[in-house]
Amino acid sequence: MADLFDLTGKIALVTGATGGLGAALVDALSQAGAHVVISDLDPERCASAAEALRQRGGSATALAADMALADSRAALVTALDRAGLRPDVLVCNAGLQGPAGPIAAVTDAEVDAVFEVNLRAAMDLTARLIPTMAERGGGSVVLMASIAGLRGNKAIGLYGLSKAALAQLARNLAVEWGPSNVRVNAVAPGLIHTPFAETLMENAAFMERRLGLTPLRRVGEPDEIAGVVVMLASRAGGFITGQTLVVDGGTTLSDGSL
Repeated sequence: MADLFDLTGKIALVTGATGGLGAALVDALSQAGAHVVISDLDPERCASAAEALRQRGGSATALAADMALADSRAALVTALDRAGLRPDVLVCNAGLQGPAGPIAAVTDAEVDAVFEVNLRAAMDLTARLIPTMAERGGGSVVLMASIAGLRGNKAIGLYGLSKAALAQLARNLAVEWGPSNVRVNAVAPGLIHTPFAETLMENAAFMERRLGLTPLRRVGEPDEIAGVVVMLASRAGGFITGQTLVVDGGTTLSDGSL
């Protein structure tokens, strides 16, 4: 059974790789045997994360990049090529929440910023890297969406729009590249115990309501998302493509009567 999840000999590129969820993704992919390319904004944090992974017996390369900048994304792909690193697995995890409040209140600049990081960066990297996956016989792409993109949200509606678009991107690319054995899926986490969610988790009233609507009655852990990503990246997920896997403890299933 273990060989279903084995990524030995594979190269996995993870963006947003030094945050709470990113670190869990990197660790899980490494434990599955992949050489992990750690990419995030801060070069020092990327280098430190790669060194820490190597000290734990893993294999890693640090390549910093800013997903908000097209030139930086292009430079990342060039650096991969120069290093002889051709990803078999791409995990687009970098994300930007953007402003809270009604959609009518957001500015054009805020829309551009959120969609550049959350959607355009994924479109750009997949356009650059999927063809090389196809040339080598296949690969797996995982786009980090959110349950905010699956239901209405009055607090972070712009974020939800961008994440809904990611789920559609996964469906479109799955159809385009399936004949070349490239699988593309999205993962839609619920509330996960990461620094990204700290403000929400410090709000006692919010947490009481949220956990009351969650059948499992708890917040998710980063490694529970990472495990799903490893499954999608490996042979265990070999017949899954174009899907958005919801990992939320059942929150989106609730009718409010729990």
